[in-house]
Amino acid sequence: MASSDDPVTPCAATAVDALREALSQADIVIPSLGVDDIWPHLDLVELGRIRPAVAICLADVIRRGGREREE
Repeated sequence: MASSDDPVTPCAATAVDALREALSQADIVIPSLGVDDIWPHLDLVELGRIRPAVAICLADVIRRGGREREE
């Protein structure tokens, strides 16, 4: 993964894999997550649509800074 010291920007496919793995660790699934194939020259990540409950869960994980979910 690129850091602020690394001028190399990851491609969309690499970003999708990293995001999917991080979401999986938080028990979050975004079925429409993928590489945008409509504008391939822009190398975009497609996040798509999610249910409101998933959006709330994602917001909670972001607020906690990615710490493990409380059981």
